[in-house]
Amino acid sequence: MPHDIWVSNSLHFVFYFLYINLQISVAFLASSAFSKVETASVVGYIYVFGSGLLGCFLFQFLIEDLSFPRHWIFVMELYPGFSLFRGLYEFSHYAFQGNLTGRNGMKWKDLSESSMDKVFYIIIVEWPCLQNQVSTVAVEMEKLDVIQESEKVEKLMLEQSISHTIVCNKMNKEYPGRDGNPPKMEVRGLSFAVPSGECFGMLGPNGAGKTSFINMMTGLVKPTSGSAFVQGLDICMDMDRVYTSMGVCPQHDLLWETLSGREHLLFYGRLKNLKGSDLDQAVEESLKSVNLLRGGVSDNPAGKYSGGLDPASRMNLWTVIKRAKTNSAIILTTHSIEEAEFLCDRLGKFVDGRLQCIGNPKELKGRYGGSYVLTMTTAPEHAKDVEMLVQDVSPNARKLYHIAGTQKFEIPKEEIRISQVFQAVEKAKRSFKVFALADTTLEDVFIKVARRSDL
Repeated sequence: MPHDIWVSNSLHFVFYFLYINLQISVAFLASSAFSKVETASVVGYIYVFGSGLLGCFLFQFLIEDLSFPRHWIFVMELYPGFSLFRGLYEFSHYAFQGNLTGRNGMKWKDLSESSMDKVFYIIIVEWPCLQNQVSTVAVEMEKLDVIQESEKVEKLMLEQSISHTIVCNKMNKEYPGRDGNPPKMEVRGLSFAVPSGECFGMLGPNGAGKTSFINMMTGLVKPTSGSAFVQGLDICMDMDRVYTSMGVCPQHDLLWETLSGREHLLFYGRLKNLKGSDLDQAVEESLKSVNLLRGGVSDNPAGKYSGGLDPASRMNLWTVIKRAKTNSAIILTTHSIEEAEFLCDRLGKFVDGRLQCIGNPKELKGRYGGSYVLTMTTAPEHAKDVEMLVQDVSPNARKLYHIAGTQKFEIPKEEIRISQVFQAVEKAKRSFKVFALADTTLEDVFIKVARRSDL
């Protein structure tokens, strides 16, 4: 008798184990169709309760109706909810018979007699098939541009090509846990390549892992795994040679208040092994590029320089950086979207140690934009009038915020023509003080990408 119980329990265990894994695969596949947790939760509840109700009031009736074709029963069991119901139905049927005959439920030898063998076949085949579909959907729905960049890096690694000045291949950085805290993974599988003449912008919130990446590239810390190359030199093996061709501007300026601008350049030039006339020429050109030759300013102590950066000086500095990339590759980390759009040929959004998207600014705005931004400011009593106006222009417009009489809406591009908006506002211009319509900005793009990465 104990042996019979063990056999029956093992059958139950295998059935539930297989079905649970099948259901996990179904959940991952279904999750790719939802962007909001609330929607996924509602659909999940409907799936669970709907499957039970259909099983009790439809599927069970068809199972017991011997005139109903058996092959259609098999087809219906391809739906995971019905395969679970069929298994539970057969288990309960044998348990009821066991109470009458003294048997201990279904045994392995009863599979073919009870049609449970078909249920097992379905689950065993569907489980790996759905797993493959999950990975396929993940590739299609998310980060296709990042995957393509990773494939490009793999090709460069196989060819051992130095056509790209900087190549990062599956870099990871994990810091060990301390004081009872778990280990922290700062950089996760980072792969991208930067050719000569390109400025690559790495954007992301604080704590995304940008500093850890720069620290690895400059030799301050070593990658936990993966590799990176600068002009074909491995940063883990040839860092001394890498330093001869690498320049770094850290997060905080490395300036000495008592040294002049010229003295700073002479010092850093010697670090780069410049000497004699070459050093003097490089210093003069650098001072001239940032307008420090006029009025003897270059010989003033750095501590007396202005700490601000007016718009004209900022634009001049950006122009200098743009010229500097002519024969080099630049990686720029910044929180300024304006600076990134002006300087960078390509941008990468870095969140939680991973690249979430990569491409040139125009591509990213086209891929993640798809909307106009309409901003209106009016007296508070006209707030409802503004909403009605926008709904008339675009029924699918989405309000982004409403603060102190200013309302901001996102309008799908495919729904409207700009002329329609101007005409609608022209009719109501006496009621509205401010009106602005703009294309999607890079800031809008990165906010949207960051929100998606948090889902």
